[in-house]
Amino acid sequence: MSWPWKTIIEPFRIKSVEAIPLLNRPEREAALREARYNLFKLPASVVTIDMLTDSGTGAMSAAQWEAIMRGDESYAGSRSFYELDAVVKRISGMPEVLPVHQGRAAERILARTMLRDGGLVVSNTHFDTTRANVEQAGAEAMDLPVDQSGDHPFKGDMDLPRLKEILSTREVKLVLMTLTNNAVGGQPVSMANLQAVSALCREAGVPMFMDAARFAENAWFVREREQGWKDHSCEQIARAAFDLCDGLTMSAKKDAIVNIGGLLACRDPELATMFRNQLILGEGFPTYGGLAGRDMAAMAVGLLEALDENYLRYRARSVEHFANALQGAGVPVVTPPGGHAVYLDAGALLSHLKPAELPGVALGNALYLEGGVRGVEIGSLMFDGAPRELLRLAMPRRVYTEAHIHYVVEVAAKVVAQAAEIRPMRIVEAPDFLRHFSAALEPVD
Repeated sequence: MSWPWKTIIEPFRIKSVEAIPLLNRPEREAALREARYNLFKLPASVVTIDMLTDSGTGAMSAAQWEAIMRGDESYAGSRSFYELDAVVKRISGMPEVLPVHQGRAAERILARTMLRDGGLVVSNTHFDTTRANVEQAGAEAMDLPVDQSGDHPFKGDMDLPRLKEILSTREVKLVLMTLTNNAVGGQPVSMANLQAVSALCREAGVPMFMDAARFAENAWFVREREQGWKDHSCEQIARAAFDLCDGLTMSAKKDAIVNIGGLLACRDPELATMFRNQLILGEGFPTYGGLAGRDMAAMAVGLLEALDENYLRYRARSVEHFANALQGAGVPVVTPPGGHAVYLDAGALLSHLKPAELPGVALGNALYLEGGVRGVEIGSLMFDGAPRELLRLAMPRRVYTEAHIHYVVEVAAKVVAQAAEIRPMRIVEAPDFLRHFSAALEPVD
């Protein structure tokens, strides 16, 4: 239904609550030292508002909990698999559906199967685990995002002239479109761009896959922002996008609103057979893929709930309200806001810090110290040569109320007032890849 009111309400009511930790500043200082200034290493028991990620942190619905109680735990051919299989085929049109325990498992299987001889993978922007799986397979990951200046409504798009050039001059093994484009601010991809990328791939004979973790949020932005799609349902828009692809990977912990689960799907039965061989090796039998039957049952319900337009309206407006409130408090953010998070421009706010001094990490530490708010840096710690120094505050689905959001804004306003005093950070020790998860850090005097 269209919504005639100025106030966008939550299209649900709260049935169960969970206490959140309320620590004082000395307790937070001690916790941060113990975690070696890496917010990933903080126990959740010392975090007041946790915006580290929207992955697996959503609140499941009563219908999902009902599905969990009905889950079929048969090892092979469980009813829950066939329920999930039918929903995925309905939404995506992909005939070959493989459940996995989460998105990075799908990425690993995809990389080990399609990139055995190395080669080049081109994306609008690879996110962290995608890039790591591509590189661990011996391939090269190349990002071709569009210009990020201004308020373009589809900053998640791929740079088409550069893609055309790369396809004509390099041996590209795979093109992967990330929807929404997480690393550049959770920005959506237009249907026009997807159509153009698909046409270029088909002309070049290169398979095109989609990282569909936030497929429903992307469909909402297409409906709201792109000419010609206003009268289509979000499910129709999602299907039109999937129809352009040869396959998909998905972390169901995002738009499918489950705490664990993922998908790998494709059209080619021979490729699917190779995927299943890898899946059996590392995940389990192909009809459970490392998941309990109850988790597949909850995923099947969540995939359809994610496409509910009352929910998507509330979701997008909540993020927009959060971004506007932060801007009003003097916090520079990526605009227009995306669908799952607000991205603070740490480089702009902490202009006295160089990228090597990790302004995103420094800002994240400051927010935690001030009010127990945990976000994640998307900048020079996460990605070598990152184009921007950002701090992402992700919005768990159906979890926090407007009062929680206003509290975060109040905390951020106090940090802004002290921005000139925020010290640089440095890496003390870190692994060779995905270092942001486990690096040890420290402030520089």
